[in-house]
Amino acid sequence: ISQGECDLLLLVFAQVLGCLVWALIADTYYQPYPSYGWVMFVAIFFWMVTVILFVMYLFQLQLKFYMIPWPIVLVVLNVSASIMYATAFITSAASVEPYSWPHSPDYNRRASASFFACLVMISYGVSSCLSIRAWRGYGSNAATNQASISNHA
Repeated sequence: ISQGECDLLLLVFAQVLGCLVWALIADTYYQPYPSYGWVMFVAIFFWMVTVILFVMYLFQLQLKFYMIPWPIVLVVLNVSASIMYATAFITSAASVEPYSWPHSPDYNRRASASFFACLVMISYGVSSCLSIRAWRGYGSNAATNQASISNHA
């Protein structure tokens, strides 16, 4: 599996699970609780950004915008999404018990949303590692570049 195919698979995975996160939270009575407002913001914002990025890659629009440094954009997006989803996951998981009766429908939905937020966080974390690796040139560093330059001289 190539780097591009893996990136697309992770984008689809993040889209589907991110949609589940905000759909599960939206199906509960979350409005009076600011913690769930934060989870909803993170989930919907990064879901929309990921959908836009997926459509761009699907239609190869990034090739038309060649002046944008796409590897750096992907690193910033994936790292910020993984950090924001980590805060959303922790917030959601910590807020399940105080704001829900155990085994009620809201409790189950909020707990499920926390689980899926953790999976999305992991997905963006893996995407972060892969995009940083791609940005750096698949593991090359200054020493290996210098050695390969001196060997060819």
